[in-house]
Parts: sequence; C-alpha cells; structure tokens
Amino acid sequence: MTKNASPFACVMEAIEPAQREAHIATAKSLFGRVTEVRELENGYSFCFGSDATVLTLLADFVTLEKLCCPFFGFIIRIEPEGGDILLDLTGRDGVKPFIQVEIGEIVGTQIVPIH
Repeated sequence: MTKNASPFACVMEAIEPAQREAHIATAKSLFGRVTEVRELENGYSFCFGSDATVLTLLADFVTLEKLCCPFFGFIIRIEPEGGDILLDLTGRDGVKPFIQVEIGEIVGTQIVPIH
C-alpha cells in the first residue's frame, strides 16, 4: 500500500505512443474474452475461462495498465485443476464506476456483474 494516493485519472503519457495502440488492441482482445464479471467489494473480477493463452495477454495488459492507472490493484488468479483464469481489478473508493467506464470503453459494452 502506498502512502500517497495518485489522482483518479489515467496518466496518458505513461505509455509510449508507439505502445499505446498495441496496449489498446491487447485490452480489446483480452476483455473480449470475458465469460463472467463478478462484483467485488472494491472492484470487479473478470473471468476468462480456462484457455491458458490468455495469460500472456493478461501479463501484457497489466504491465502497461499499471503505469497509466497506478490506482488500480491487479490480481491474476488461476483456479486449480485446469479451472478458470481470473483478473481482479480493484482499488479505493470510487474505482468501480471508473472500471465500468474504462473497461466498458475498451470492449464497447457496459460492464454488468453477474450475480
């Protein structure tokens, strides 16, 4: 946990312009594979099924996204026995609406948790 909270805004210059287009393409590919969205107390958990090829996309996404959105917390989880791969995207109060907009813009649809 950091002592000073960053502003609640993307730091657009944190990702080199040459990498930005690839990052957006990775995010679209990744979040286009979401099979389920679960609401968490402090964010959302995105389920990608069990296809292990998604792990590279997750690593690429998190590597750059943490630079432009330092207020996000990321947890990549892999369920046992060939189970689902999940990304928990979390943060402080107010992060849920931000995630809904941010990821919603990437995938072109509203983020709606499945209960």
